[in-house]
Amino acid sequence: MHHPNHNNFGLINNEAVMLSEDYLLQHIEKNIPGSLHYTINRYQKQPNWNIENKGAFVYHFDKNDAKENFIELRFCVAGNFYCREKQMECDFCKFNQSAHCSEKIETVDVLSFIFSPAYLQQFAKANKNAQNLTEQVVNFKHEESFTKIVPICNKTTSVIQALLNHNYTGTQENIFINAQTQMILLYSTENMLEEKKEVVYHFKFLNNEEDREKIIKSREILLQHICNPITIKSLSRKVAINECYLKKGFKEIFGTTIFDFYQGQRMEHAKYLLYEKGFTVTEVSASLGYSSISHFSTAFKNHTGIKPCELLLKTTFSSK
Repeated sequence: MHHPNHNNFGLINNEAVMLSEDYLLQHIEKNIPGSLHYTINRYQKQPNWNIENKGAFVYHFDKNDAKENFIELRFCVAGNFYCREKQMECDFCKFNQSAHCSEKIETVDVLSFIFSPAYLQQFAKANKNAQNLTEQVVNFKHEESFTKIVPICNKTTSVIQALLNHNYTGTQENIFINAQTQMILLYSTENMLEEKKEVVYHFKFLNNEEDREKIIKSREILLQHICNPITIKSLSRKVAINECYLKKGFKEIFGTTIFDFYQGQRMEHAKYLLYEKGFTVTEVSASLGYSSISHFSTAFKNHTGIKPCELLLKTTFSSK
């Protein structure tokens, strides 16, 4: 899958220009083969840069080679701050208590997330008929490539800021990144492909902010239990909402069932452990709390289309 370089995505004085490496403060890049490739570049904002926060939804379709199909989300965001010491926006920066701090630097942040068809398949299962543009794009049934540039909504801005300023490391960082990128994908398909409309919840109980917060909290708890499975009954008790409302509300807000979300997060984390950390299939199975290797292998194949051992073989040959 092609991984384009988009350092020139910043818009300065209404013209696309190359953001100089001289001003690069931080570069983060990660690639999980056949799944997700993302880069985050943070630049020191210059006085003459006039940046408008924008996002781009890039749909690439190749009718002759399905392996070249991908969706890319690009974002250019100004107005955040970077602390040289902490390598993120520290609490003092957030609350404007460090006006004279020499370590505080205003930034222009350029982010790119590239999703493969295999990764997107988990969101396409319920949309096999591909009736509208969103369904056609996620299923790669739309036969023309396109790029759509739009302003960034508040929800996406919040997720981007969380990505820029989190303090997770190791496996916890991977779990967090996976979850946030899925939220960016969800919000981007809503904002960039669908017509703007007022949010109207199908289930009336979601009009209650307290109940919505319980659903959002349930997602956080699921992420905390990636390696320690939790039942829906236990989850509903932890957030104090009945199981039926929890399942309906989760699907309404996040566009996927609790089971599919949880399994997707676990299998993406499994890819990371296999590819990035070099764990064996046995070690990953035990780490994720599976009772047997065969159960884990079946779940992994259902999610990715290949067995864990086949992923290891692919990554081994691709690295040679």
